[in-house]
Amino acid sequence: MNEIEKSKEEIAITIRAYNQKGWSPATSTNYSFRTIMDDETIYVSRSGVDKSLFTATDFITVNRIGNPIGKDVEAVPSAETLIHCILYDLFPETGVILHSHSVYPVLISHKFENNVDFEGYEIQKGFAGQTTHDSKISIPIFDNSQDMDEFSTLLIENKQRLLNHSFIMRKHGTYAWGKTLFEAKRHLETLEYLCQVEWMKKND
Repeated sequence: MNEIEKSKEEIAITIRAYNQKGWSPATSTNYSFRTIMDDETIYVSRSGVDKSLFTATDFITVNRIGNPIGKDVEAVPSAETLIHCILYDLFPETGVILHSHSVYPVLISHKFENNVDFEGYEIQKGFAGQTTHDSKISIPIFDNSQDMDEFSTLLIENKQRLLNHSFIMRKHGTYAWGKTLFEAKRHLETLEYLCQVEWMKKND
């Protein structure tokens, strides 16, 4: 099995596992990866697929601006594919991008305006670059938009706020990314945990 097929299989397993957590209801969410050998090609999850049944064959290929290529040239990728393209451009070291529609970040996005801050939690060290719990970290919250060009511009303008490899879309979900699947999972799961704790703390 080559590197691309191996990545498809591993990310498909992750997608199904996240569906079991309730993070991708009603065919929602999208995921992508690219390889060091060919960073011009992005492999993105096919739109409208039941994530509990997602397999390695449910990835399509797009170019750096989100247009389907190769055997998938007639496919219709998710409208949010452009978000993936922009994140790869902003952070060239990125190899995997994960997306979640879980409950707690959506609830958090109701309570906070421009960002949510976390301080003193050991798991903050799950974000690459964080070496101590004894600090405050900030995760940006952006208003949801159906205009992906507009949202992509927003990400570009706020690159310096994306220090912790993730963000929340208001009333929508989260995006997280990393150099590898392992790192992207760590970033997403760290944010998910912190959002759950923060919500429960504010509502106990």
